[in-house]
Amino acid sequence: MTGVRCMLLRGGTSKGAYFLAEDLPTDPETRDDLLMRIMGTPDPRQIDGVGGAQPVTSKVAIVAKATDPGHDVDYLFLQLGVEEPTVSDRQTCGNLLAGVGQFAVERGLVPAGEDRTTVRVRLVNTGTVAVSTFATPGGEVDYSGDTAISGVPGTAAPVELDFTETEGSVCGSLLPTGNVRDDVGGIEVSCVDNGMPVVVARAGDLGITGYEDAAELGANTALAERIDALRVEAGKLMGLGDVRGSSVPKTTLVAAPRDGGAICTRTFIPVKPHPSIGVLGGVSVVTALLLDGAVGRELLEAPAEGEPVEIEHPSGKLAVAIEFDGSRVRRSTVIRTARKLFDGTVFPRP
Repeated sequence: MTGVRCMLLRGGTSKGAYFLAEDLPTDPETRDDLLMRIMGTPDPRQIDGVGGAQPVTSKVAIVAKATDPGHDVDYLFLQLGVEEPTVSDRQTCGNLLAGVGQFAVERGLVPAGEDRTTVRVRLVNTGTVAVSTFATPGGEVDYSGDTAISGVPGTAAPVELDFTETEGSVCGSLLPTGNVRDDVGGIEVSCVDNGMPVVVARAGDLGITGYEDAAELGANTALAERIDALRVEAGKLMGLGDVRGSSVPKTTLVAAPRDGGAICTRTFIPVKPHPSIGVLGGVSVVTALLLDGAVGRELLEAPAEGEPVEIEHPSGKLAVAIEFDGSRVRRSTVIRTARKLFDGTVFPRP
């Protein structure tokens, strides 16, 4: 049986299989079939593959050395279905991004600095560039450190992710509907794309408190149906077309904070509860809540000027710093961690 060179990394609160583009077929259909067999899709347990039976652990990063002098590597993100035989490139993933720079150094695509390394990563899915900075003492990647992030046990080395020019990277504009606030089926929403298309609504307007855990939300089939109907209609308004079967837009329900953060969130991908919140999803949610007139802004406990916004989610908190230049987003910064889990050869299901 022919195997494929692969590295499994935890990036942020996600886990994924990382590949060099040169190690995979160039034909997308052939490539996607191979990746589904590697991950064990479709199967609710992904028992015959390396997927972890959740959307946040059924992810793939494909990395190549850049040919454009404006960045160092290209990163294509693919979201694989768990129970459904789907492979989607309609979004990127800021959590897996946290491991892309280290993977690039380990594979020899980028030289390591003596103490820290900065890698400019083009997010192929959106066409934007992010900058990842991480520890490389002595010219080698060091995953150990004392930074903790919610949703991940223990600590690891910090990874600073800087995003610029992410406004409208998927939909074409920060406010894809042209409005800060819209009415979708009787529900007030704010639709924002600052790196990830997100529909923000109040949890109370969907009949929940916004403090339920993921298991309780996952058992609420009526809620799942309402969220799906909401995002399908919102997707049309956002210029995304028919989003049935797509993982975007994400839906985030907000409530007043109750654990020292600035806002409480519950996110769905596309209708399954997220155990935390995605990096770029969090960036878009914070961006929305900082806009005058946005849905849920009245619930936000705004931090002091210049301080990051702490998002409460089911696993803890995520801090997001947003810099505005007038009415435009200048920069977004998030701290994540990553860890290499294995490096070797993965064997796909025949």
